[in-house]
Amino acid sequence: MPSVSRRAAIGGLAAGAAGVLAACGSGQKPQRTGANVPQQRTGESVTAPASPKPTPGRTRAPRTANPVPAENSHPTGKRWLADDPGFRSADDVQQQIAAYASATSVAAGESIDFHVHVGGSEAYRIEVFRLGHYGGAGARHVVSSPTLNGRPQPKAARVVKTNLVACDWPVGWTLKVPAGWVSGMYVAVFTTASNHRSHAVFVVRDERRTGNLCVVLPFSTYQAYNFWPRDGRLGRNLYHGYRLDGVIGTEERSRKVSFDRPYSGSGLPYMFDTDYDLIQWAERSGYDVTYATSVDLHAGRIDPLRHAGLVFPGHDEYWSAEMRAAAETAVAGGVSLAFLAANNVYWNIGYEPAGERPDRVVACYKYAQEDPGSAARRSTVTWRTLSAHDAEQRLLGVQYNGVVATAAPLIVQQAGHWMWQGAGVQDGMAIRNLVAGEADGRDAGYPFADGVQTLLSASPYTTTRGKPAVQNTSVYEAASGAVVFCAGTFNWPLALNRRGYRDPRIQRATTNLMNRMLNPEGAAPAMRA
Repeated sequence: MPSVSRRAAIGGLAAGAAGVLAACGSGQKPQRTGANVPQQRTGESVTAPASPKPTPGRTRAPRTANPVPAENSHPTGKRWLADDPGFRSADDVQQQIAAYASATSVAAGESIDFHVHVGGSEAYRIEVFRLGHYGGAGARHVVSSPTLNGRPQPKAARVVKTNLVACDWPVGWTLKVPAGWVSGMYVAVFTTASNHRSHAVFVVRDERRTGNLCVVLPFSTYQAYNFWPRDGRLGRNLYHGYRLDGVIGTEERSRKVSFDRPYSGSGLPYMFDTDYDLIQWAERSGYDVTYATSVDLHAGRIDPLRHAGLVFPGHDEYWSAEMRAAAETAVAGGVSLAFLAANNVYWNIGYEPAGERPDRVVACYKYAQEDPGSAARRSTVTWRTLSAHDAEQRLLGVQYNGVVATAAPLIVQQAGHWMWQGAGVQDGMAIRNLVAGEADGRDAGYPFADGVQTLLSASPYTTTRGKPAVQNTSVYEAASGAVVFCAGTFNWPLALNRRGYRDPRIQRATTNLMNRMLNPEGAAPAMRA
């Protein structure tokens, strides 16, 4: 299958993001013949045929009290300064300090372990921050460990058959999460006595809250791109690995990747900063949000019918059958979905245990000749390869159609739609540099979503293969009353929050979307400045 350089295509997206992106491998996308040929003319509106008019669905879950505004009013204490010149980021070659968490998420009141390697056998400390807006600070310090004694840990092991790389490090520190902590994305910051620093991210869940928006962080995709250790020898992810001569090759890629290892570089996952943009915007706006991970969606720890909507803030490419079934259950039950980036629900994956701990390994062989499937699951190939009916467009409304060679404007259409209300846009208006990274479009070669669909943009761009394509931002309304939105570009979350990218038109459109998800019968208060 042909491959494309994702690093070349999206390397510029992280500029100005405080230097927090971990290094990542380049991408590999099998292309269906003609998949990048535009299927829709610029300015053409599309409504799925024979779609029933949406009607109110289930009885909505009662909305519990929203703690987010009060949480963001707390003093921040110590600052999380990922770009502080007084600290040096740890690296994968020297491995001055590295760590991984025992779980991607934990409920308030439960415990989470951190497994820590310190190359120089020196003291270290751990500081934990909750990410949010906090008056622009972006994070609040919530707890610190005592000074701990670090030591080197055993080398990671590689399973030859699948190129899975995993660590078996002892617990360095256990955090008992207080029952009163507000659900959120948290980051543990590990700093040695010599001021080398690394990170580990995790989510605190809150299953008690209902009727709100649940932000689902893409941990399966984080791990798929995790190239740890980028040391010229051992590192692997689901795209590439090192050959014996130290050159990166595709055949050396992992077929399975483990959560029992740090994230490469600074310890922050690939495209984490895109998700952080949504977190800061949503909490600045005062939305009632809880947080969970893709592993939680897979394992059934998210009951979608308890929420008004599920928000997938960034690049969410790797989905298990259980994840997709949960999303489809949500739509059927009147729960809305918002996908704020592009190239979502692309690879079918399997989760596997590591010893007695479930869901610590992500399996994705990518080619049916390598993974014919089993009694437990189908082949780990693209969803659209499994069958046309399984193509991601059936859920999302649009689907991946290329890597963007050069950032292009998003061309507005259907300016009278409720999502554009108050945004000050007109049909044909160009929103500069919004189509970037990867893009989605509506593909006439696959079945459409079952609902009344509106394409909010029709944006011509050129793929990295030099082919013309059209990007579509899509929203459709299902018979259950659920709304399903897909931005179709990586830069949508950047336009919500990131300096140099913020756009009031996209902020307003997203506000309209979130308000509709929370209250289909009427708008919620407008976004605060």
